[in-house]
Amino acid sequence: MRLMQHKREAYWFYRYLSMFYDKLVNPLFWTERMREKSLDIGFWDDAEELTVIDVGSGTGFTTEGIVRRVPSHNVTCVDQSPHQMAHAREKRELAGCTFQLGDAENLPFDDDSFDRYVSAGSIEYWPDPQRGLNEAYRVIRPGGWALMIGPLEPVNPISKFAANTWMLFPPEEDYFRYMETAGFDRIDYTYVAPHWQRNERYGIAIIGRKPKPGKSPNHYEAVAEEQSLVAISDEGVSLGRGLMLAGRVLAGSAAGFIFIPMALVASVTAPLRGIDAEPEPLNKHQKVALAAVGVVAAVFIVNRLSRRRW
Repeated sequence: MRLMQHKREAYWFYRYLSMFYDKLVNPLFWTERMREKSLDIGFWDDAEELTVIDVGSGTGFTTEGIVRRVPSHNVTCVDQSPHQMAHAREKRELAGCTFQLGDAENLPFDDDSFDRYVSAGSIEYWPDPQRGLNEAYRVIRPGGWALMIGPLEPVNPISKFAANTWMLFPPEEDYFRYMETAGFDRIDYTYVAPHWQRNERYGIAIIGRKPKPGKSPNHYEAVAEEQSLVAISDEGVSLGRGLMLAGRVLAGSAAGFIFIPMALVASVTAPLRGIDAEPEPLNKHQKVALAAVGVVAAVFIVNRLSRRRW
């Protein structure tokens, strides 16, 4: 498994990332334009009556799109990170939502509880993605729809290496296999990508219908160590596991943060690279980060030139 494809590692990763997630990460990698295109393939008829579960809801960015379609009091947000959820709770648009700490692979709800299931940018951290999709099937009612949104394995070798070091970036065929194995039918999909990406298959939104009540035909119980949320206490964590945890979080964070300067540079150079998609303006936080990247690059270049002279 990848460095961040563990519940405890992901918990600590988001303990710090949550502070600037909506300022730097979402505006680059999971934009409003991408969100709306993804949600548009959902079935939102009779919206006033629909109940929706948003799994891996994080800071509530995807939930903001959901509540444009259904009343907020019909939406339940589930995430294992209290730090991410704290930011979501602060958003005025989400005031009517229900917030529940929970695990995507062991959802704390009865069978056939919701009309719609949405999960965006969460599958990357699941140790067992198939079980997560089995749970999606279990908690929605017969005739309900599950919408899974996630990244696709990059084509560029450098990006592919960094992505697969960091977290799970499933190949396209895996998404279809997860959905079909869980028992969904009438599967449909669309591709999504930020404006600075030349490859349209950057991410995928895939949706399927639950044909029968009850659990997935592929239902199985999680192993004991994956049955509960991450404990905040370090009690019972060995020194070796603690060191491994710290190493994974640090290495995984480094691999992940590489993508931010790469994406910032790609965003501003998109027209120069012949990408004519309508750009999405950088916010002030992104501009500061881009300026910092420029300063670091300038210092590096000057240092290299100075060494050559001597």
